[in-house]
Amino acid sequence: MTEPGPAPFRADLAEGPAGGQAVWVRADDGVRLRVGFWPSAGASGTVLLFPGRTEYIEKYGRIAGDLTSAGYHVAAIDWRGQGFADRLAEDARLGHVNKFTNYQRDVAAMVDATLAAELPRPWFLLSHSMGGCIGLRALIEGLSVRRAVFSSPMFGIHVAPALEPLARVLPPLAQRLGQGLRYAPGTRPTNYLTDADFETNMLTTDRDHFDYLGRQIAGEPHFTLGGPSLHWFGEARNEGRVLEAMPRPGLPVLSMMGSEEMIVDTDAAMRFHANWPSARIEVIAGARHELMMESPGRRGRFLKETLRFFAADS
Repeated sequence: MTEPGPAPFRADLAEGPAGGQAVWVRADDGVRLRVGFWPSAGASGTVLLFPGRTEYIEKYGRIAGDLTSAGYHVAAIDWRGQGFADRLAEDARLGHVNKFTNYQRDVAAMVDATLAAELPRPWFLLSHSMGGCIGLRALIEGLSVRRAVFSSPMFGIHVAPALEPLARVLPPLAQRLGQGLRYAPGTRPTNYLTDADFETNMLTTDRDHFDYLGRQIAGEPHFTLGGPSLHWFGEARNEGRVLEAMPRPGLPVLSMMGSEEMIVDTDAAMRFHANWPSARIEVIAGARHELMMESPGRRGRFLKETLRFFAADS
């Protein structure tokens, strides 16, 4: 349900197209979320943009500019626990949800807000990282979009082989001991961008976009999120296993990943696509995790392939 009045929207940090705005909505369990819109005059459809973990609507201002220029309205969301949405742990820097499937409550609230805004169909899905995991379940459960693009989908989380046994046992053990809200090993309360050097970062090879993300984190406290809770980590891994066993949705799907991916599990993404007749996966050479914020050539390929794919039924 949309609440009266607009939600905060940092157009200065988004660097997106004119007319961007945000509204408050509530999921059916009462969690307050934020949904943002970028309009396009005479749009031929709407892109539902599902961000990844730690992210927020304004991060996608530049790609929204590309999509609106191509004739699409754009709707994006702050998932529970991040951005301006309600945080679900006393430590506001902690990425935490009680159940991974609760993100589907957020999807439903976003769909309601998009319907209320009377944005044109057909609808398309564009999801990144954790948004890909959320988006896949949404598609399986009937999200009504014509086509879907997955950017670096989190169908599994990259874990070094030597640490895999620990990754399996630590989250359930932490839960039993009442320690599920501890930060996952190797992560901290500070945002990754605060600590990372451009030369060794896992996100992008493009200095301009790396600095763009850094300005956003520095400029708005609500955009800051640290590492995930052990509980979130266990929930996310379990969700990947559950989804792998479920029937694949039958709509056309295009997934893209970078050859230098270091955050999500590339092998898991390949397994998901091995028996998915309506889907294909492409690898962009030299790209890291943030395909929409990569060097001009790599980002340009992602955008060109996405727009061509969305327009295929036109």
